[in-house]
Amino acid sequence: MIGPREKRFMQHAIALSKKGMEKGDGGPFGAIVVKGDEIVGEGWNQVLLNTDPTAHAEVVAIRDACNRLGTFQLTDCEIYTSCEPCPMCLGAIYWARPQRVYYANSKEDAAAIEFDDSFIYRELNVPHSEKKIPLISMPDNGALEVFAEWKNKSNRTLY
Repeated sequence: MIGPREKRFMQHAIALSKKGMEKGDGGPFGAIVVKGDEIVGEGWNQVLLNTDPTAHAEVVAIRDACNRLGTFQLTDCEIYTSCEPCPMCLGAIYWARPQRVYYANSKEDAAAIEFDDSFIYRELNVPHSEKKIPLISMPDNGALEVFAEWKNKSNRTLY
């Protein structure tokens, strides 16, 4: 259910999107991570600010929250984002494992302002050799040995 609490948090994410856009840090995207009733992470698109194509609002907010909370899992948290997450951010969200994600604008709204991720969704289903950026397999025994060491490591942390 969406009530006053959720609306208040979404307004905060939208305010971050506007702030970052006006500063010239990147596109008009903002996100927050909420635990209970507390904002534990904030982010806005900082691609231009940091010359980092991975500095999307959701990724920045997830990094901020994990740093503040001292964890790589956000299982007790929610994410509020001003726009439906792109494929990269969606992957980061799944790795962070929040309870839920609320978003304002849709991916179609983003495409209408020239932030169109539909080509990435299509590319995921194209054979590796036919992708616009080909993925070329280079099997190596040394790489497999490292995986075997990880599998047998007694003090590994799974995530």
